[in-house]
This record gives sequence, C-alpha cells and structure tokens, in this order.
Amino acid sequence: MALTYRDAGVDIDEGDRLVELIKPLARPTLRKEVLAGIGGFGGLFALDLARWKEPVLVSGTDGVGTKLKVAFAAGRHATIGIDLVAMCVNDVAVVGAEPLFFLDYFATGKLAAEQAAEVVKGIAEGCRQAGCALIGGETAELPGFYAGGEYDLAGFAVGCVERSRILDGRAVAPGDAVLGIASSGLHSNGYSLARKALLERHPLDWTPAELGGRTVADALLEPTRIYAKDVLALLEAVPVKSLAHITGGGLPGNVPRNLPDGTKAVLDARRWPRPPIFDLVQREGEVPWDDMLLTFNMGLGLVAVLAPADVPAAQALLAGRGLASWPVGGIERGVGEATCEVAR
Repeated sequence: MALTYRDAGVDIDEGDRLVELIKPLARPTLRKEVLAGIGGFGGLFALDLARWKEPVLVSGTDGVGTKLKVAFAAGRHATIGIDLVAMCVNDVAVVGAEPLFFLDYFATGKLAAEQAAEVVKGIAEGCRQAGCALIGGETAELPGFYAGGEYDLAGFAVGCVERSRILDGRAVAPGDAVLGIASSGLHSNGYSLARKALLERHPLDWTPAELGGRTVADALLEPTRIYAKDVLALLEAVPVKSLAHITGGGLPGNVPRNLPDGTKAVLDARRWPRPPIFDLVQREGEVPWDDMLLTFNMGLGLVAVLAPADVPAAQALLAGRGLASWPVGGIERGVGEATCEVAR
C-alpha cells in the first residue's frame, strides 16, 4: 500500500490554505520598507539609511509559555498572538529601539487552518499596535508531537535605534526616581503558578467578587500591554535614563538588568495598586510574597528611571496615552552588581 505525506499526518493543502488566510491579515501591517509580502523564502526589509545616521539593529525573541494552556482550555485564540508580539517588541523597545518587523513560528500536531488563522489575526493586531510589519513566519505540522488541538508559538522581532540613543542605563545615578508603569495584568509570565493556584480549584467561568463580574478566564487571557509606541513617545519628550520590561523574575530580576553596577533600586509596593488577579492568585494559592515578587510583574509592566524633576512630565505624557504610572521608589548607592529591593 502506497504511503503519502498526508497518511503520515501532514496536510500540505491545509498549510497552503492557511497561507492564503494569513496574507490579508498581514497586509495591513506592512511598512514602506517591506519589499516582499508573506509567502517568500525570506522577509525583505530595506532599512531607510537616510533616516538613521548610525543604525543599530536590536533583536528579541520569546514565546507565550503556559498561558497557551488557558487559551486551549477556554477555546479562545484571538488574543494570544498579541501576547506573542508584546513579549518580543517590549524587550526591543526598552533598549530605545523602534520595532520594525516581526516573524512568528506556529507549530501544531494537526493543522487546523481556521484556528491558526485566528492566532495569526492576534499577531497581526499586535504588530499593528507596535507599528511593526509582519513579514513572515513558519508553520510546522508535527504529527504526534503535540496533544490534539494544541500548538506552540514563538516570535522574533527586530528594531532599530540610533547608536547615540541606546538606552543602556549608564546615566543612572543615586538620587534618580523610579517610575512604575501599569501592566494590564499577569501579561505572559507565571502561568504555571497561576494555573495551579486557580484552575486546579476553580472552573474557568468562576467569577470571584474581586474581578468585578469578569471570569477567571477573562482575567488570565487579558492580553499583554504593548508599550512600544508609548516608549518611543516618552523618549522623545523626557530624558529617560533606563527602562526595564518586567517579565519572568519580576521586579527584582528585571529592574537591575538596565542599571549600572554600584546602584540599587529601592521600591515600595504600597505606592502602586495591583490588578485584582494578583491578590486572587496569592490568596487562592497561599503563595508567599517572595514567590509572587519573583514570578509576576505585580502590576508594573515597565519601570523607568529618570531625574525626579522629569517625573511629572513623564506621568502626564503617559496619562495622555491612557497609561497609569506612579513614583514607586528611587535609586540608591549599592555594592557590586545592581540590585532591586521591594518593600511592602
């Protein structure tokens, strides 16, 4: 009996159909520098050398982690692509770079074109929010590798920044202020703990009082905030010295990544409100404070360091863009590698 690739579990026709579904989703994200659309062997992007004097390319890659498990359980795939873009472009943006283009990797055991297209629709929306072009990607059908109906995602972003404007934290000094910028919730970190704390005890449609009528699924699938355009606007208006994207490792693990040796950030958790999902996870899972702090962003998606005199202008600009922010601490003299302490 003859054996075909389809018999082995790979449907090339379904993959081709997905490409056709993706093309109109990607098209609105394209920038003038893009030379070829979806479907080629490589995405072509012509950097505008008249605009950049000393261009430095900045790259970032990430995934969505076990937040995908919540999407599978809820049967909701429309926003998980926003998370994917956010996790990559936010890292690129805090270096001071403008995200230029994005590529994705989608892998599944049995390809369902409509489901995959729903995911890519979210990716395209994330690219729109970030101002970058979705110029390519890869779809892999891997029979027997994933459970039925499940998939994995990875993303890759490239941005550009003038060499003289790279945000590396070297200008940070004791006496500087730390400004916390609101997250939209858990973003895309700590979901192994959040799922264990909540979903082993409650159904996805549980509506605890803290969530104001929203279900646990609604709170857990809240998309990660994309800060790229907000960061670029802030950098044009205010002399920011450092930015940190708060992901896995929380505030203690991420704030020091863009601080010079010999400094420490000292924050006070009483200075900003937390979205209720954090307190819900902590209560239901009886999670120690230190574990919460090292796992989640605790309500701050970005942290900026700037001179105290520049804080009001930064807050005003962010508020005008719909972003809440709070003075959450300051920079002090430290010993050795940079650190971050969070009082409560």
